[in-house]
Amino acid sequence: MEQERYKGYVLWGHAIAQQEELLAPERYAGSGTITLDLKLVEASGILGTFDTEQEAQDAGLSWARAWVDSHG
Repeated sequence: MEQERYKGYVLWGHAIAQQEELLAPERYAGSGTITLDLKLVEASGILGTFDTEQEAQDAGLSWARAWVDSHG
């Protein structure tokens, strides 16, 4: 989980390990969460599946920044 402060909000990028088959390489589902004053503002669903944990977290943070830019 990666955290970032943006325009007064606290944004979180999440990476959830996914492994569809026993011998398949591990992949990561990405999602984002937005909080303000320790209260949940918005959360995404799964934004996609990514090859690395960092890519999944970055996707969540990118979604959260875009949400703040259009709603905040």
